[in-house]
Amino acid sequence: MRRLLLLGLVTLAMLAALVWAGSLGIGPVLYTPEGRQKVVLLFGNPVNVQTEPGLSWRVPLLDNVLSFDARYLYLNTAPSKIQTRDQERLFVDSYVIWRIEDPLRFFASFPGGIEQAESRIDEVVRADVRDVIGRRTIPEVLTDARIEIMAQITDNANQELAGNGIIIRDVRINRTELPPATTQNVYARMRAERERLARKYRAEGDEQGRTIRAEADREALVTVAEARKDSEILRGEGDARAAGIYADAYNEDSEFYGFVRSLEAYRKTLGKGTTMVLPPSNEFFRAFQAPSGGTPAPAVGGGAPVAPPAEPDQP
Repeated sequence: MRRLLLLGLVTLAMLAALVWAGSLGIGPVLYTPEGRQKVVLLFGNPVNVQTEPGLSWRVPLLDNVLSFDARYLYLNTAPSKIQTRDQERLFVDSYVIWRIEDPLRFFASFPGGIEQAESRIDEVVRADVRDVIGRRTIPEVLTDARIEIMAQITDNANQELAGNGIIIRDVRINRTELPPATTQNVYARMRAERERLARKYRAEGDEQGRTIRAEADREALVTVAEARKDSEILRGEGDARAAGIYADAYNEDSEFYGFVRSLEAYRKTLGKGTTMVLPPSNEFFRAFQAPSGGTPAPAVGGGAPVAPPAEPDQP
């Protein structure tokens, strides 16, 4: 039992030693950890490619093992001075997120390793940045089409580096600056454009204001005319109703109605200190006539008329 246990421990130790030796690139076991890719060369010719983590076998001392990073890598490209479509110059700084997709092709394309690959990526991306941005205007680069520009640069770089075992995940414009002279020109042009838009919007606002005021004036005239028409109709209806009431009252007692109207006329006409020179038989004094039809006595001193004296009895 002890011998079996000891044999098991020795076997495990040997396996652990083989794995450790494989991690160092020696021994018959090839260990590929997470995030790494390995290419096994026999006399300079590739015989095995490991892109997944795990263990494999190799020929010790004869095989040469190359290890590559399988993760996404970051590359900050050199700034470029680019002339845009509107004849302005920009300083553009960008960065690249890339990965080794095919380690065998990568090794065949870049025997110098990562540094040679990064130099090639920098060259390709800067050329694509210069080409794509050169066909755009400054407003498009700074605001409107920035995302579209970066996507187009990424696609172009992938097409150019597709046969080198490299995949470009993303190209991002990190910094965009204008030379001092260009900055002044851009600000002046932007100011002129904003002033043009301001004049346009003010003119449109004035036109809309005149239209709204004219419409309001027209509606006011229509409203006032309708109100006047309604008032005339109501006034006419009121006058007609008043005339009807007067007519009904007159028909009820014409003499009383005439008497009341005469009193109202006296109240409005005869004020304090009023003098009237009219014959006693004038229609105006009809209410002062005797019930028997006689005429009232003339007014004395401008006062109210008095009744005539009674006739003496005959002997």
